[in-house]
Amino acid sequence: MKKLAIGMFMSMAVVFSTFSVATAAIEVEGDAYVGVADKYLWRGWNLSGSKAVLQGGVDVSANGFTLSYWSNIQLNSDADWRSGEATETDTTLDYSFDINELLSMSVGHIFYALDNINDTAEFYVGAGLNTLLSPALTVYWDYDEADDNGLFFAASIGHDFALTDELGLSLGALVSYNDGSDYSTGDYSDWHNYELSAGLSYALSDQVSLDASTLFSEGISDEARANLDSEMVSSLSVTFAF
Repeated sequence: MKKLAIGMFMSMAVVFSTFSVATAAIEVEGDAYVGVADKYLWRGWNLSGSKAVLQGGVDVSANGFTLSYWSNIQLNSDADWRSGEATETDTTLDYSFDINELLSMSVGHIFYALDNINDTAEFYVGAGLNTLLSPALTVYWDYDEADDNGLFFAASIGHDFALTDELGLSLGALVSYNDGSDYSTGDYSDWHNYELSAGLSYALSDQVSLDASTLFSEGISDEARANLDSEMVSSLSVTFAF
């Protein structure tokens, strides 16, 4: 019921915010997407017991602000989750802007509504360079449930390739450092994990695309390796842009 109420609230918020900005002649854009993955992997943690999941969400953007709603649904039962159960629902408010032609920034807040454990929340700030490989650094702060520093750092690079007019390839790499984010990531301060990712996106029309992706994750430090397995996750999704 808690997640249902949050979902209804977010849906109403999107409707009313869309109406209000439309009446003010502000350009609104966004997307809605849904897909299936063979597991739910987050910061290297396997959060679905290696069972398939359904994931989907909605993003609505205007004047640099983006309101996002995302949910993970377990498709197969295991020891901790039941089939059809929404194990996590995230609500994110982001503001992104350009400092200059080279540097872009983003600040935001994520609320994690979680099943079986306490909900938590993070603030984050990110910086990215609009240059070769698009290097970026994002710092997350769990100010809610973390007892220690609650900081998590993620540095990434990536590049997109246009293979044809309809088909695009994305390649990416990420490395992370955990600084006492003991509730969500681990009770230690050391290098956490690295990720390698690849994705294909095929434009079925101007608004609809079919996306396939795969990601490999592995712990870096001894502390991380003691808790994280080497993991690979693959997904297939469809996105509608508006």
